[in-house]
Amino acid sequence: MIFDKSSPHYRELPGISVLIGGMLINNLAYWGCNQYIVQRALGADLKTARSGILFAAFLKLLVPVIAVLPGIIMYVLHNKGLYQQEMVNEAGVLKPDHAYPTLMNLLPPGLKGVAFAALTAAIVASLAGKANSISTIFSLDIYKKYFNKDASDKKVVRTGRWAVIISMFLAAIVTPSLKSLDQAYQFIQEYVGFFSPGVLAIFLLGMFWKKTTAQAALAGAILTVPFSAVLKFLPAWTNGAFPDYPFLDRMTITFIVIAVVMIVISLVKPKPKNEPHTIEVDTSLFRVSTPFVIGSVIICGVLAALYTVFW
Repeated sequence: MIFDKSSPHYRELPGISVLIGGMLINNLAYWGCNQYIVQRALGADLKTARSGILFAAFLKLLVPVIAVLPGIIMYVLHNKGLYQQEMVNEAGVLKPDHAYPTLMNLLPPGLKGVAFAALTAAIVASLAGKANSISTIFSLDIYKKYFNKDASDKKVVRTGRWAVIISMFLAAIVTPSLKSLDQAYQFIQEYVGFFSPGVLAIFLLGMFWKKTTAQAALAGAILTVPFSAVLKFLPAWTNGAFPDYPFLDRMTITFIVIAVVMIVISLVKPKPKNEPHTIEVDTSLFRVSTPFVIGSVIICGVLAALYTVFW
């Protein structure tokens, strides 16, 4: 689960930074700052939201069985000479993304239908959540805030619907180009990592450091993508003179740089003393129940055991 530099897979899982570096930043940004995820917790009371998050953490522990184990099965079968044609594309190039549909075809008709129905339901639910996020963010945070502040609720809803339609149309245009990728999921993870370090830095400093200014947050939002792009493409531009960091390490570096930039800007140009802190955090909300603590400890223990055993 953790590789050293001699492994051909070090680019995807670069050593100990899997745990304390970019992976931590990536997960904190996704689970704590992603509107698509957060809106589901905000729709419930605090106790229910915590219980749901704890249950989701337990389900995440099953990912090695649900997602990784089938991949290992196909890897072994392929190395034994089976399913050679099914695992390559039209050009004869091995495509890891073909593993799942190939395994699906091994299921008997009834079970294959159940698996396909479950996959379809998951996709539909995911698209519904993302469509809601797109509609909310564009209609309320962009359209109503900057283009039509006096828009009626009916017009805001209609604008949100059009935002979803246009977004899905653009996605349909972009989707065919993903066929050229070795692994689409890896591509998504890497380029989402251009945004998430800056988003996480803004959220953490904005919530937990009262001296953070709006100018600092704006600077962090503007710099995160260009700085990530420089780290990504500079090695090619300099013919290898600049270190080519794995994408998880690039996320760590970007997060640290953005956080430092925001701290410096906030200290150099502080906000007026009479200006209230925009986000007031009620520390009493951080008190948790004993069952929640026990569940959290169990989940962290299982996670630590998995990494210890499969190091």
